[in-house]
Amino acid sequence: MIPQSFVQELLSRVDIVDVIERYLPLKKSGANYFACCPFHGEKSASFSVSPTKQFYHCFGCGVHGSAIGFLMEYSGLGFVEAVKELAAQVGLQVPDDGHHTAIPANDSEPLREAMATAARFYREQLKHAPNAIDYLKRRGLSGEIAARFGLGYARDEWQGLQRAFPDYQAKTLADAGLVIDNDQGRRYDRFRDRIMFPIHDRRGRIIAFGGRILDQGEPKYLNSPETPLFEKGRELYGLFLAQKAIREAGFAVVVEGYMDVVALAQYGIENAVATLGTATTPQHVQSLLRQTDRIVFCFDGDAAGRRAAWRALENSLETLRDDATLAFLFLSAEHDPDSFVRAEGAEAFRKAAAGATPLARFLLQELSARNDLDTAEGRAALVHEARPLVTRVAAPLLRLQLLKSVAEAGELTQAEVEDAYGLRSAARAAGRPGAAAPPAAGFRRTAATTPPMQRGPMRRKPPSAIGALLRLVMQHPAWAARLPVDLVPADSAEGRALIAIIDMLSLGEPIPAGGLGALIERFRDTPHADTLSRVAGDLVDEEFDDAVIETLFDDALRKLHTDAIAAEIADLMRRDRETGLNAADRHRLAELLHEKRNPGSAAKL
Repeated sequence: MIPQSFVQELLSRVDIVDVIERYLPLKKSGANYFACCPFHGEKSASFSVSPTKQFYHCFGCGVHGSAIGFLMEYSGLGFVEAVKELAAQVGLQVPDDGHHTAIPANDSEPLREAMATAARFYREQLKHAPNAIDYLKRRGLSGEIAARFGLGYARDEWQGLQRAFPDYQAKTLADAGLVIDNDQGRRYDRFRDRIMFPIHDRRGRIIAFGGRILDQGEPKYLNSPETPLFEKGRELYGLFLAQKAIREAGFAVVVEGYMDVVALAQYGIENAVATLGTATTPQHVQSLLRQTDRIVFCFDGDAAGRRAAWRALENSLETLRDDATLAFLFLSAEHDPDSFVRAEGAEAFRKAAAGATPLARFLLQELSARNDLDTAEGRAALVHEARPLVTRVAAPLLRLQLLKSVAEAGELTQAEVEDAYGLRSAARAAGRPGAAAPPAAGFRRTAATTPPMQRGPMRRKPPSAIGALLRLVMQHPAWAARLPVDLVPADSAEGRALIAIIDMLSLGEPIPAGGLGALIERFRDTPHADTLSRVAGDLVDEEFDDAVIETLFDDALRKLHTDAIAAEIADLMRRDRETGLNAADRHRLAELLHEKRNPGSAAKL
């Protein structure tokens, strides 16, 4: 049997958005992510994933659950198999001996320790490397910014890491990509005479390194190879440190080199990240769109820079959303982001980023530049070349705008372009071009899924006091400790579920740290599972400020107290009519009636 403590720790380590995104393309809308439900046929995206609650819910068919529940439903796995699959994704080994402690997977923890040790060693080496320090100063970097990014130095030595790792021949060092074994069996350091840039995952753990040569030589940048910790197509340099700045600035800047990221941060532009020796991938774009609704790709203005920008455009099309903007900033030939910000200053860079070319305009500009639009052949070629691009655009309204622009550039009507692209038949089937499919049966519109002009007051029946308290406690389990258990009636499924949560805390169990999904898993296979799951499905579209929740909680608790008084008064009056009351009961009835007329007085329940 898998210990409940392991299940809770596992769910606290995973992000349900990451888990589900391995199987479904998710699009952010408001606070949640949406997709077409994989569990029933539909054309509208009614499958919602909440990153704050760590819970998914389909408004069409009603299916919902945690990250574990999704794997069970989607892959047809049993509970144990789903836990093992999820644990493998985050590098944990499921305990099978009854211990309640998560055991790191055999490969990942030694690798993490090796990377952390190497990072400390490289940082220490930088302190004693005047040539490296002088290089950083010449690039305009302060000691403070170098420390913030954890910069280090790998000396020009074949086996410098031997001083950090007494067992220099350990397999872990090769697995981590820190050393290389040649054909003759000789081992040597991968990084030599380079400024070292540690690469962090989203939790701030070092998973790889990038090395920048000090002066002349090739390659200018050298990256760690891919390892069990590091997949360069999914990671972005600087993202861990930039997350707060991205949210505050309202956009992310994507540059091509580590030094650009650090140099921009030196000048106060802290919302920049860099790809890791690879073209921008869809995973990169998806990762950034979780942080912001605007991404600015910054490239050199030469031919190589425009080719890199075009690859970024192509790899972004299937991740686009109508509420997000991707734009391209091309610097003049003599500048990269590092030199630009040093020469022109931070404000000039921000102004340039604000005026970056939107994706749709860049796409049309490039296609127009490649073809002679003064000829029928050139216009036809533009329409032809645009087809695989436009049809891949995931955002329906942006795709429609692109169709109009392509039609105009090709001197065709939009209908003619749609016919040429094979897009008209689907539109006609829906009744008109661009018409959305009708909602699936049972679909309930929420603030996140209803277009603004259609939104109106919710007509959901208000929950009872017990129902309201259960909903609030499920979102803030610690608040269960504030409830007097004797006040909670056990005559309803919701009341019994609330008592179970109170009992969980009173017995000293830790509060589930993995959101609503973790709470649901805590009560899997108990009599309360169905009730909690049903209520959780209603919570997925509810978002309130903490102050509002506090008020709702106090109001519900007050209502519970009032209901309890009314119930006891009714019982005493019934007994008075049937058999009469003794002196103590009459005194109690008087107290309760006084409390009813004067809420907050001293009647005890």
